Amino acid sequence: MKISLNWLKDHINLDGITAEQIAHELNMAGIEVEDMTDYSEKFRNFVVGYVEETEKHPNADKLTVCRVNTGGEVSQIICGAPNVAAGQKVPVALPGAVVPSNGMEIKQAKLRGVVSNGMICSEAELDISKDHSGILVLPDHYEAGKPLAEAMGINDIVFEVSITPNRPDALSHIGIARELGAIFGREICMPLTDHEVSGAAINTVASVEIEDAVNCPRYSALAVLGCEVKDSPDWLKMRLKAVGLRPINNIVDITNYVLYELGQPLHAFDLDTLEGSKIIVKKAAAGEEFVTLDSQKRKLNSDILMICDGAKPVAVAGIMGGENSEVTSSTKNILIESAFFNPSNIRKSARFLGLNTDASYRFERGADYGNTVNAAKLAAKMMAELAGGKIADGIIDVYPKPFEKRIITLRKSRITRILGYHIPDETAEGILKRLGMTIESDDSAAGEWKIGVPSCRHDIEREIDLIEELARIYSYDRIPEFDSITIKLNSRPDEQAFTDLMRKEAISLGFNEILTNSFIPSETAALFDEPVKVMNPLTSDMDVLRTSLIPGALAVIRNNMNTGTRDLQLFETGTVFSMSGDEIKSFENISEREKLLIVLTGSKTGKTWYSEEKKFGFYDLKGYADTILSKKVLDYSLNDFYYATSNNIFDINFTISIKNKLLCRGGKVKEEVAAIYGIEQDVFCAEFDLANMCELGNSASRFRQLLKYPKIVRDCAFVVDKAVKYSDIENFIFKQSAGLLKKVELFDIYESESLGSDKRSLAFSLEYYDYNRTLTEEETEKEFFGIIEKVKKEFNAVLRGN
Repeated sequence: MKISLNWLKDHINLDGITAEQIAHELNMAGIEVEDMTDYSEKFRNFVVGYVEETEKHPNADKLTVCRVNTGGEVSQIICGAPNVAAGQKVPVALPGAVVPSNGMEIKQAKLRGVVSNGMICSEAELDISKDHSGILVLPDHYEAGKPLAEAMGINDIVFEVSITPNRPDALSHIGIARELGAIFGREICMPLTDHEVSGAAINTVASVEIEDAVNCPRYSALAVLGCEVKDSPDWLKMRLKAVGLRPINNIVDITNYVLYELGQPLHAFDLDTLEGSKIIVKKAAAGEEFVTLDSQKRKLNSDILMICDGAKPVAVAGIMGGENSEVTSSTKNILIESAFFNPSNIRKSARFLGLNTDASYRFERGADYGNTVNAAKLAAKMMAELAGGKIADGIIDVYPKPFEKRIITLRKSRITRILGYHIPDETAEGILKRLGMTIESDDSAAGEWKIGVPSCRHDIEREIDLIEELARIYSYDRIPEFDSITIKLNSRPDEQAFTDLMRKEAISLGFNEILTNSFIPSETAALFDEPVKVMNPLTSDMDVLRTSLIPGALAVIRNNMNTGTRDLQLFETGTVFSMSGDEIKSFENISEREKLLIVLTGSKTGKTWYSEEKKFGFYDLKGYADTILSKKVLDYSLNDFYYATSNNIFDINFTISIKNKLLCRGGKVKEEVAAIYGIEQDVFCAEFDLANMCELGNSASRFRQLLKYPKIVRDCAFVVDKAVKYSDIENFIFKQSAGLLKKVELFDIYESESLGSDKRSLAFSLEYYDYNRTLTEEETEKEFFGIIEKVKKEFNAVLRGN
């Protein structure tokens, strides 16, 4: 956005402050100044010229030889513009001038054998508009020889500023003046909006009705009657050109002026074109078509907010007006719209229509809902002065549910604690007041203020936001420097390094890495966990944060299958999100976990002359999970492993945990889940919780001496209820062991009618040894049979073969 220094000076005294200082301080306060143009320097060696006489070029039909009075002398200049004529005042670039549009330096030159001592310029060449149809003809009262920038009133410095999306309050000259007032400790002067009323009562001229108060919380309107639509005065044209706008007519120019003055988008309707002289704010009908001011027919959806009259739509709310109600040269009566629209609705509508305007740019970031009436009054006052209109008596201000003023408690001690230095109370109060805030109360005993936040500052919601305001205005340069600082740091694992290690492990096992979107459809996310909703989703199928990496991987599989690739071995690392409760109350009920996903589908080996095709299966997945965990997690032998038959995502599946921390969950994806993505083959997934794995530790390779003494292996099989997990028996055996038992392994599962329909046999192999001696048969048998008896009693088991 462009900001004119001369325009700023209408609202704040900047005497003694250079443009360079202004740019520096704005940058330090978070308002980035990308560029600064000094027009007096830009138009050096440009003057007003008077064309005394013209004649055709003797050697070129399209060139004209002009004799131009540049104040002190008459120069011969060759011009190729078709509209040049004697008696005109024109902008002249003298030798030594640099043309702003292309950087060409003007020198004395011969054109087709005739000497030219300068150049007569168009608006495009002067870089004040894109009009290159002919030379710029200046008003007759301009004085020949006067510097062009001074004569045109553009002896100005223009700042190109970049405003972050959270600071719509700075998208105007008043907004920047407010910042400078706080920085330099100077008061700002607001434009006067008081005006004389000479027209009919407003309620006899127009009416406003809001059907959708959620997306249009406030709508203000003023009527100005008997206007004459004509060119704007030169001062207004030059103000608009200085900020990059093209003057159109006095009515439209006034609305644009107020936009850049106060930051409030306005729209001027031709009141006589409004059926019933009324405005109705409501949603469009799905599929409805509407022709906007740029003569484009646009198809609407049912979420787009429209401004309608008694019979038809007349504008897309907050974005662009319609051809059917635009101000023309014959317009006499004007209705000024000054409203506040829901930023989310405007953002979605502008994106859907592919239509971005100065108005939508501000509304979608959040306009000042408290400024609608003032902006309409300023526009009405200017229309009365510049278009000869009569302002109707009264103002329409439909405001069904006024916004409550935000009051924030600011603790004085907290300021010092956060910033590391003290800001005097008087200084802090002055900064806050100049930023438009109010001191609602000052409790000296409690050491705190109650601060009222202005309606233009949507970004200030908490105490820390107020402290940030004080820091940036008081200057970050005041933060003290410390030669050294002592902080007690707790040892914690490097999660990023661990994630990188797991990526390398997956790659070494033959998996290919994928990268998927963090936004997924809510229907899919709900299968895994309670999703976190996105307030302003890009599309309807990206409305929540992912609760698992599996949906993204399934989409990748589908895309690969569509191109004929069916055998895949994939992995991804990324963050998943979940929420506890029905709504976001604070960040405390939102969980973020770093996960690793491995995926298998299709064939692991193809059919050859010496072997058959082999498909990936459940135990391939389990094997990879074991490999990853056993290499990277300490004491993996102590894991708690169990199978489950089915859940929302998987058919047969498994879960691995250690010390009550979930490490991995995986299994075969249900056919109905795969069918959502159009996948008709088996898919196996395992998702690892990297945070839990990292906390347990990363095992280092350690030397273990070879066993010198013999092992004793004993087998046993128990008939138990099918509901009994083998991992429960395995863990029980380990806990009941006296220390000689080193390994327990399930080696057989047997089910038969002879055992009973609700029974199964689990066979275990128990391995005993000691690193320092040879075990005796007696001590081994005693412990072995003791464990058998305990298992029989604990699980109501029967020893098979007994």
